[in-house]
This record gives sequence, structure tokens and C-alpha cells, in this order.
Amino acid sequence: MSEEYLFISDCHLDPRRPEISASLIEFLQVRASTARRLYILGDLFEVWLGDDDPAEAHQAVIDALHDLAASCEIFFIAGNRDFLLGEDFAARAGITLLEEPHILQLEHSRVVLLHGDTLCTDDHDYQKFRAMVRDPAWISVMLAKSLTERQQLAARLRDDSKAAMKQKTSEIMDANEAAVGECFRASDADVIIHGHTHRPALHRYDANLRRIVLGDWVGEPSFLSWQPGQGFSLSDPRVG
Repeated sequence: MSEEYLFISDCHLDPRRPEISASLIEFLQVRASTARRLYILGDLFEVWLGDDDPAEAHQAVIDALHDLAASCEIFFIAGNRDFLLGEDFAARAGITLLEEPHILQLEHSRVVLLHGDTLCTDDHDYQKFRAMVRDPAWISVMLAKSLTERQQLAARLRDDSKAAMKQKTSEIMDANEAAVGECFRASDADVIIHGHTHRPALHRYDANLRRIVLGDWVGEPSFLSWQPGQGFSLSDPRVG
């Protein structure tokens, strides 16, 4: 086993896109097999409506995670698509759930991990929606519904979201620089790592601050590696 840490986000696993699941399983079995830790920063699934979902279409991925967990610590931060993922799933997959923001100390770098949607503060409608669905009372009511009811509600919410996105500029749905600055200050970190925006990039700021954005897995895998003495390396075909 190496001392490598790996970071991924926004796989958006969907039975309609089996190639992404196949790509992730290969990554888990091959690329991540010698890593010390794997951090999944949200939106592992296109939608996750509760741990009572048998999720038969995702069983191969769950098995691959569980197998990897025998040699690699796996951590998960919820995204906007899978915030209902809970401890029952974590036990099945062999992962540990984390609250965001989560702080890591990697040699001389203080690193803050996020899904990334909290940085998109220009999208006021989304932030109001996020506040509602992350409320423990709302979650309790949601999980009390039958799985069929949750599936129907999620379908309506997805349709509403798609319609709303057509009316928004790309800038509104990206990270707000003031929110990024506040994240640096609040966490006292010099590196922010997140996904959500599907805009993989390495951003550099004054005073050696860095923001590393993970990409989605449509097309090819997107992942970040950190190794002692070598630092960070972002592997994504969209980043030069």
C-alpha cells in the first residue's frame, strides 16, 4: 500500500449510463487498489432516495467499494444528489460518512473538502432549495414516505430543476469568488477541494492559496491524487 490519497466527485451513477459504473469499478479495482485513502466528495449517484432502496443496479459498485475498503479507507461527503445516503449504506459499502467542511492536514497544506454547492451563492433559488432539503425535519418527513412516493417526488423535482437550469447563466451556477474567499478564511485552509460545478480546474490565488475543482465522470474518469513529497496532481482530460 502506498501513502497516496485519491479524491473523486460527481460520478452520477445511473442505470441508464452503465459505462460510468464500469469505469468507476475499474478505477476502484485498479487505480485505487494501492491507495491509503479515497475521498468521494458527493454525487456518487445521480439520485439516492434512502438506504431502504435495494439499489440492485448499483450492487456491483457497492461490492467494489466494499472490497476496496479492506485495504483502503474510504470517506464520503454528501452531494446535492445523494444527501439521503446514510449509515446503513455506509456499512454495506464499507465507507465512513463525513460532515462538510472537512479539514485535512497534508504535510504543509491545510486542506478543506466540500461538495461545492455551498460556494455557488449566486444561485439564490438553489440555495433556498438546499436549505429546505438539508433541514433534518424535512429529511425525516421525506424518509417516512414510501420509496415509491419518494421516487415520484424526486422525478418532479428533477423536472423542475432542469427547467430552472435553462433560465440560468453558467456564471450563476459556478462558485462565487466571495464565497471562495470566505471559505478560505473560515477554514484557515490554503487548499480547497470540491466538485459539483463539473468544471475541473486548478485555480491559484494570492498567498499561495489553491482551489482544485474535480470534474464529472461523463466520458472519462476525473480524479485528484496527493502523495507525500509530490503534492497534488489532477487527472482530467479537460485540464491541460
